[in-house]
Amino acid sequence: MITTIAKRRSVFPAQFSTVAVTKEQIAQLLAAANWAPSHRKTEPWRFKVMQGVTLEKLGVFMANTYTKMEPKPKQVKIQKLRTNPTKASAVIAICMQRDPAESVPEWEEVAATAMAVQNLWLAATEMGLGGYWSSPSLIKHMGDFLPMAEGERCLGFFYLGNYDGEIAAGVRQPIADKTVWL
Repeated sequence: MITTIAKRRSVFPAQFSTVAVTKEQIAQLLAAANWAPSHRKTEPWRFKVMQGVTLEKLGVFMANTYTKMEPKPKQVKIQKLRTNPTKASAVIAICMQRDPAESVPEWEEVAATAMAVQNLWLAATEMGLGGYWSSPSLIKHMGDFLPMAEGERCLGFFYLGNYDGEIAAGVRQPIADKTVWL
């Protein structure tokens, strides 16, 4: 398991191949995500899987929203927002459903959702799939594009795809530099 954790990398949309990720593979990833821990078993993670023409619509929505919100929109960014979703086999909106009873602090629900994404990402790594978690400022507008329940908010997108070639090995500073033994 430590090998899979150490191999996990961000694989960006530009690195994805045209080989599609199957619905069954996505279902396996979501099943792995569902086993994340959550305080008081609130299970706040919610996922919205976008594929096919929805990816084009997402790109248009993000490019248009950016153009409206940005006083001096940059053409390069508009193009990237429009095309990146279409380079992925799927884009999974990472959402968090706040416990209506607010039985735990909100940060714990965000953390639980992040742990669900980590499970998904590790499973993708194990399956040889590439992924990337993006949290553009535009996510605060996703309620205008995606169906959202009351108390639900989008925390980002997980871009998913197959890729060719090798991904560079990761580097971390020693854990001893980050640990205090008492």
